[in-house]
Amino acid sequence: MLRSQENNRLIKKFQQLSEKNERALICYTIAGYPDIKTTEDIVSTIASAGGDIIEIGIPFSDPIADGPIIQEASYQTLVKGITPEKCLTIVSNIRRKQPTLPILAMTYSNILLRNGFLNFMTMAKKKGIDGFILPDMAIEESGSYVDTASKLGLSTIFMVSPNTSSTRIESIINRSSGFLYLVSVYGITGVRRSVESYTLEAIKKVKQISQAKIPVAVGFGISNPSQAKMMINAGADAIILGTSIINKIKHSPDKKKMLQDLHSFITSMKKACK
Repeated sequence: MLRSQENNRLIKKFQQLSEKNERALICYTIAGYPDIKTTEDIVSTIASAGGDIIEIGIPFSDPIADGPIIQEASYQTLVKGITPEKCLTIVSNIRRKQPTLPILAMTYSNILLRNGFLNFMTMAKKKGIDGFILPDMAIEESGSYVDTASKLGLSTIFMVSPNTSSTRIESIINRSSGFLYLVSVYGITGVRRSVESYTLEAIKKVKQISQAKIPVAVGFGISNPSQAKMMINAGADAIILGTSIINKIKHSPDKKKMLQDLHSFITSMKKACK
């Protein structure tokens, strides 16, 4: 069993939003993309526009769950010399400016294994991380990871998909804390033009199985308020934005315009969560 995490910023945020009958807006960006200072400005902009929770991507050389847009951005940061340690320094800088903002690290298991679960997760906790999302962490092999996170008061967010069996979903819920990450579509991350009917059915199924034990957050492909509203109406407790944010960073002509556009986008998406 996971230990109490009542002091975890992520847990507190979901409690606060529940009291206001709001759904959480979770926003992903990549540490060091397009550069370190801009990453910090991006997070400040997201927070000021209403983003509730931040996922900081720690770049990895083989990001199997990421679509081409996020893969390309991650590759650019690696070429520039961004390391996991530098990513945690970025988190530390953000934490000083955002003392109550929940911050999650999204990366791959090898980053933690290479440094040792306890060493890396302890360092991450000290720098301001509240939990981890590891897309390639199999539930059957997660014992050491979950135990270490529990001892440190860190959340462990696992993923389920529309075709995950009910029995497996129950097992994953028992190893999860913070929230359950429901992948909305089959495949990798990326912007989708429409919402599949099987996605809405999956939300209802997972919510029924979870029985309010843990919030259910939906990600992969959400890019506009109408899509977000459909997910929420189906029962989602949170919406996750990733590729749509990286797209705006990539395609804006200059930094000032990018931050303005990002602020407007996050504001519109947060409205859909109320």
